[in-house]
Amino acid sequence: MKVLILGGSGFVGSHLTRRLSRDGHAVTVVTRYAPGCKHLSVVPQTTIRQFDPYDEGRLAKELAGHDAAVNLVGILNERGFGGKGFERAHVTLIDCLLRACREAGVERLVQMSSLNAGRGESHYLRTRGEGEARVRAAAKEGWITGTIFRPSTIFGPDDSFLNRFATLLKLSPVLPLARPQAKFAPVYVDDVVEAFARVLEGRHAGKTLELCGSETWALVDLVRWLRDQLSLRRAVIGLPDILGRAQGLAFDFVPGKPFSSDNFRSLKLDSVCSSNGFSALGIEPWGLSERAPSWLEGRGKQARYQHYRRQARRERS
Repeated sequence: MKVLILGGSGFVGSHLTRRLSRDGHAVTVVTRYAPGCKHLSVVPQTTIRQFDPYDEGRLAKELAGHDAAVNLVGILNERGFGGKGFERAHVTLIDCLLRACREAGVERLVQMSSLNAGRGESHYLRTRGEGEARVRAAAKEGWITGTIFRPSTIFGPDDSFLNRFATLLKLSPVLPLARPQAKFAPVYVDDVVEAFARVLEGRHAGKTLELCGSETWALVDLVRWLRDQLSLRRAVIGLPDILGRAQGLAFDFVPGKPFSSDNFRSLKLDSVCSSNGFSALGIEPWGLSERAPSWLEGRGKQARYQHYRRQARRERS
C-alpha cells in the first residue's frame, strides 16, 4: 500500500511513518521544510516531499498512485487572534486535500480530529468540527471513504503534552493551573498508531471513532503525578475560573503561546470518550500511569541517585 501523510514530520506522524514502514507500506511525507524530516529520511520505503500543501496542483500530482491519504495537520494555538489561523489549518487545508484526492483518484482518507470537535466556544474545537463536516460531505457524495479519529490528549516519550508540563515544573517552584478539574483520558501514541494501521487495512473504515486511554485524570492530579515522577518539590495550584481566564488572556501575548484564552475555552469541556473506538478496533489501550514511567523514571533526582548506586555496586563487584 502507498500512503501519503500530511503532518508526517510531527509527533504522531513520525511514529505512524515508522509503523507503516515496518508493515511493508510505502510512505510519502509532505512537508514545507524537509530538513525537519531528517529523522525520517532513514526510514525504509519513505519519501520526503517538500512543498506547500495548500498548492492543490502539486498535492494532486504527489497523491497520484497512492492508495490512501492521512491528514495529521493540526494546531493548538494560532499566531494571531479571531480564529483565522485555526480556519486555515483545520478547514482550508482539508478542502485543498479533498479536491486534490478527487483529482488524483485517491478514494481513502483518514483524518485526525479531536474529542469535542464542533462543540464549545473555542476556535480550535469549532474548526475541528468544520473540518470533519467537510470530510463527511465528501464521503456522502460517494467518491471517498473518510475515517475520522477523535483522540483525547496523546502522550509518548517525545510528546508536547507531558514534556511541556515537565519543563514548566522545572522552571518554577509554583505552577498555577487553569481549569484544574478538567478531565482527560490520555491516549498512548502507539495505540493511536495501531488504530491508524488497522483502519488503513480496512477495519471500520468510514467511521468516526473516539480514542481514549484506560485512565481518566483531572488535570491537577495529572500534573501532580508528573511532579512526583520527576522527584520535584513544586506547588501545583488550581486557579478559579476568573484567574484562569486572566492567565489565558495574559499568555495570548507571550511568544509561542504556551497557554491561551482559546485553550481555556477548550478546557471547559472534558476530553473523555462517550464510546471508546479502540474496542471496535480490537485494541486494549494503555493508561498514562502504566506507560509513562518507563521513560520518566530516569529524569527525577531520586531515579538518578538510584542509577548511580546500582552503577557503583556493579563497579565494586
